[in-house]
Amino acid sequence: MAVSVRRMQISDLRIFTEPQQGATYDTLLAVAKRTEALGFGAFFRSDHYVAMGGSDGLPGPSDAWITLAGLARDTSTIRLGTLVTPVTFRFPGVLAITVANVDQMSAGRVELGLGAGWFPNEHDAYGIPFPSTGARRFAGRSTGHH
Repeated sequence: MAVSVRRMQISDLRIFTEPQQGATYDTLLAVAKRTEALGFGAFFRSDHYVAMGGSDGLPGPSDAWITLAGLARDTSTIRLGTLVTPVTFRFPGVLAITVANVDQMSAGRVELGLGAGWFPNEHDAYGIPFPSTGARRFAGRSTGHH
């Protein structure tokens, strides 16, 4: 049996950012454009609304999907996505519409990563319900909010 070995290419690699620690859209755009220019395959960002650790998070929070919508129009080849969008932040139908819109804006370059959410302080800060782990696990099948 012949074994095919493929060498990893730079286009197989992704750049990941955590703008809740402090980044403007212009900074994220510069990183995304550089990611594209260097030949990386994708630009991903976290989906958080508060800074963590010792960062002050200035200039303030940004929304992952609004940012990705802008990047969809300001880039042309890199894939774009979240690592990850908590199911607690948006109702499933609203998230589906948002992601589909950004995917259309990017000509099909979007990747959606979903997670259960994990940071209670972030939910408390914005009045977002933070159900039990079991409820979050199944949130994508219901309303996402309990």
